Amino acid sequence: MGFLPATFEGDFKTVWMPLIFRLVMIAVACLLIYLAISKGFEPYLLIPIGIGMLLVNLAPALYNFGINKGPNDGIFDFLDPNKPNAVHPGLFDFLHLGIEWEIFPPLIFLGIGATTDFGPLISRPSSLILGAAAQVGIFMTFLGALLLGFNALEAASIGIIGGADGPTAIFLSNNLLDGADGGSMLCASIAVVAYSYMALVPVIQPPIIRLLTTKKERQIKMEQTRPVSKREKILFPIVVMIVVILIIPSCAPLIGMLMLGNLIKESGVVPNLVDAASKVIMYVVTIVLGLSVGATAILTDYTQALNFIYILILGMIAFAAATASGVLVGKVMCKLTKGKINPMIGAAGVSAVPMAARVVHKIGLEEDKSNYLLMHAMGPNVAGVIGSAVAAGLLMALLG
Repeated sequence: MGFLPATFEGDFKTVWMPLIFRLVMIAVACLLIYLAISKGFEPYLLIPIGIGMLLVNLAPALYNFGINKGPNDGIFDFLDPNKPNAVHPGLFDFLHLGIEWEIFPPLIFLGIGATTDFGPLISRPSSLILGAAAQVGIFMTFLGALLLGFNALEAASIGIIGGADGPTAIFLSNNLLDGADGGSMLCASIAVVAYSYMALVPVIQPPIIRLLTTKKERQIKMEQTRPVSKREKILFPIVVMIVVILIIPSCAPLIGMLMLGNLIKESGVVPNLVDAASKVIMYVVTIVLGLSVGATAILTDYTQALNFIYILILGMIAFAAATASGVLVGKVMCKLTKGKINPMIGAAGVSAVPMAARVVHKIGLEEDKSNYLLMHAMGPNVAGVIGSAVAAGLLMALLG
């Protein structure tokens, strides 16, 4: 803008540029709300995220902390009237504490655990291999982000998108980027991209599955797994909690809440707690989590816009790599078992429960109307939930 008078340049940078950025974010918010309502793309979270983005860009005073914070500022520096940089707290200043203090994502995991049946995984433990294979997308994207110039903390936060798990992406990015310059907007971008691609699983996965498998492989019918006893279902969350947390303590908040939710479900003695965790708590937290994430989407410069585009591209690579690695390992298992494993179930190793399993089941039915793969695909699918939480804990342990 050097060809303009200095006074106009000043006005542009201080008045017009922030206004343009706010209008851009308002347009993005409206797009997310449209996709959620009209196209059914992850509406439970994209609607609150879109409204959060809309509100904070229409009325910035709702999130004074997000607007005025510096890289070394804590929220109480702004809420303490005796501090020189104190501001009047807005609605999102308080709601965002649930993310700042890492409360909301573990509560979401509590609800997921209360609605998850680990029976398919228990009856076929080899599903853990497929769930682990799909996490390759996380580490491939981590390396890709490093090559694009992101630092290690930012790259790890972007890479977790490959786990196809929104709450885990929010948990890890907030943990690693809290206090970093531009960290709030990066966290918001990661959350929006993660949930957007989760909604697009039925669009992204089928072409990759068909590309990597033959018609004969897709038609493979799998034998019914053995029945799982109630004792096994009760012991499973306890054993997983002990083993995983002892090995990677940093994943305790996510794994602990996931397994707690599953234990109260399988115990059969606390139905009211199951209802509360899977319905009331989960949906209330989903609303405030979405609003809080959306409220951090405050665009302040062109670098942040460019970063969002990079994250969008890397997120697609992450999902594609996760799906491909799961299918390829499924093909290896198919060979080793002499055709007893349908390699498509490896694509369900991402954490998008139960969407990824439904995609595999649908493709199986398209190839053979008597080929029911849903329960077989649920094994890798729930293993992927555990795998993404473990991957997040590992990244936190290495980089946090």
